Amino acid sequence: MLYALLAYHVESDVMSWSKEEDATVMRDLMEVHQTFAGQFGPSARLAPTAKARTLRGPGAGRALDGPFAETKEQLLGLYILDVKSEDEALDAARQLRRANPSAVYEIRPIVFYLPGSAPPKIDARTKAAGD
Repeated sequence: MLYALLAYHVESDVMSWSKEEDATVMRDLMEVHQTFAGQFGPSARLAPTAKARTLRGPGAGRALDGPFAETKEQLLGLYILDVKSEDEALDAARQLRRANPSAVYEIRPIVFYLPGSAPPKIDARTKAAGD
């Protein structure tokens, strides 16, 4: 069964991390990926919400700046996980949380998945920050 693990965090906290702090968190998260070798699919770190656009409304819709909701925590990334049960997905989220204790993880079953080609590897922090 496929699950999406949606990673929420207070964006200003994440953006305030030094390069060393960020590298430590990313290294620890990669260790969790290795624990679930073959079960983690694509994952993504999203650009800051200041770069987000939301399309809503009737017809062609209207593009608005920013995320769709005002919340303390923002969706900053996601993982696709292929496990046998919700309990296994919850275990993976707990391990990710140990690697990044101030993050919040939402576990949601995926009911439709259309795989695509893998994107090129990039330095996520540099590209997300718009450098």
